[in-house]
Formats: sequence, structure tokens, C-alpha cells
Amino acid sequence: MIEVQNINKVFRVHKKEPGLAGSIKSLFARQWIEKKALVDVSLSIGEGEIVGLAGANGAGKTTLVKILAGIIHPTSGTAKVLGYNPWERQNEFRRQIALIMGQKAQLWWDLPAEDCFLLLKEIYQIPERQYNENLRFLAETLGVKDQMNIQIRRLSLGERMKMELIAALLHNPRVVFLDEPTIGLDLTAQRSIRQFLLNYRQKRRPAMIVTSHYMEDIEQLCKRIIILRHGSVIYDGSLNGVSKDFTSHKIISVHLKDNNIPVRFRMPEKLGAVINADRGSIDVKVHRESISEAASYILKNLAVSDLTVKEEDISNIIEAIIRED
Repeated sequence: MIEVQNINKVFRVHKKEPGLAGSIKSLFARQWIEKKALVDVSLSIGEGEIVGLAGANGAGKTTLVKILAGIIHPTSGTAKVLGYNPWERQNEFRRQIALIMGQKAQLWWDLPAEDCFLLLKEIYQIPERQYNENLRFLAETLGVKDQMNIQIRRLSLGERMKMELIAALLHNPRVVFLDEPTIGLDLTAQRSIRQFLLNYRQKRRPAMIVTSHYMEDIEQLCKRIIILRHGSVIYDGSLNGVSKDFTSHKIISVHLKDNNIPVRFRMPEKLGAVINADRGSIDVKVHRESISEAASYILKNLAVSDLTVKEEDISNIIEAIIRED
């Protein structure tokens, strides 16, 4: 459904000169610098797939989403979404996609949500029966049926975000772009929207791209993740595969029988290091190839009631990857 080959995007940015003299000079002789937002990005996304797009600020996530939604042109490369060139913005293409940006509203603040949806019904030329069925399903699933006649400006942030989701999904899009869909929401609203997206994807099976700075969004919604750094794809694969590809350690978590940690307990340097010790629990960072030996050493030297081997926290791993220079 989405095919991208060697997409590049370069922005020309005005170089600011320091001081008043520099500001006056730039009025007559501006200098420009080129900023590479995307560098040879290639990817493929199929029907029903939810893909997480992760990266630091300025990594190119929103730029890529805007290109695929047809808002901006790439400098070079090719992209096909549902067989269309997105930046040609054909009406048939636009009727089959949805773009939800958590930082930008598409609804009219002075109108009730239901009136906004009626306008969208006419814009997208949604048949009456389909409109009524979709609106009822979306409003009931998101739990906002009783807020439909309230002005958008009077709704809470979480309720407004749910209305934005309804507005974007009324026309049954086959491709959905979600750019920071839970930004600024409280934990309850975040969980509600994540669960809705999972249910919606299971029922309607659109292709989805999710960008978010909340790793919980990507962890709970996506099995596949694409990591961007300085405009380039540095990882495209399963979420579970990130740990294996980017870390050489695992964590052994130990609970002690008597809740007392021996003062003299130390791990041999070749096996690993204690990273947390508190109230009868110890976490040890261990090289993958030394798991068995490290576990044996711990069992021999401590009164263990429970021992668990686990991967490092995926959020910490991804944050370390995207911030690495």
C-alpha cells in the first residue's frame, strides 16, 4: 500500500547574520544553507500494518509523513501510496487517506462536533448510510456519544482529540498517518486512544504510520518500528529485534529470601555489574554470552528466592539510539 524508494528532502534555510548590521545586510543579500531532512529513505508498508516511526526532534519523521500525505514534495526519489503519487493530490487519493496531527486541529472550534462531521460528510461525499454507521461506531467506541452537540472549544483536550479521530476516520481511509496522536493527553486518555486504534485497526485494517515521542504509544501499538536519525533510516524491523541488534547485555533481576543484600557482594567484572540494589532486590547488567555463568555465580553467592532474565527496557534502548551522534 505504501512504497518508498530513495526519498530525499532538502530544505533551503535562511542563514541568520548576527546583530543589527547582519539583519540589515540580509535584507539585500541573503545567504542560504541546505538542510537535509531525509536521506535515501526507503520502506514498504502493507495493508493492516501499524508501523512506528521513531526519532529525535529534527530526525525527519514529520517531513516523511507530510510527503506521504502529499503536503510537500520530495527533492528526489519516488513514493507510491495506494498506487498514487501523493504530491499530485488527486481527489481519489485524498479520499482514501487520513492525517491526524496531535498539535494541529482540523475541526471548527465554534461549532459542535456533529455539525463539523456533517460538513466533512459533504466534503468527502460520504453516502448517508455509511456516514451514520461510521459515526455511530466511532462515537460509541470512543465513548463520546453524549458530547456530540457540545462546541469543540468547550471539550477537554482528550475529548477534542477523540473528535479529531472521528473526523479523520469517518470516510473509511485505507491509509492513516498519526503524528503525535496522544501529545499532551493524560494517562487515561492516552490509554483510551491506544485501545481504540488497536480495535479500529483490527476491524477496518488500514495501513498506519504512528510517530510519537511517547514510547508507550509505539510499544503498545506497533510490532514493527522504523528509527530515523539525521534523516536516515538506521533500523527497520521488529520491535523485539531492537534489543538484539543494539544491545549486548541483558538484565538479571534477583529477589532475595531474607531481603538483606550482603554488603560485600560484588559481581566479577567479566560477568557484569550491579545496576540496582534495593530492599532485597538486585538488578545485574550481564553480557549476553555470560548469562549462564553470571546466574550460577549469583545463585552460589546469594540466598535467592526468585531470578528472572530479561531484556533491557526497550524505551531506554530506543532513546539511546536516536540521541546517539
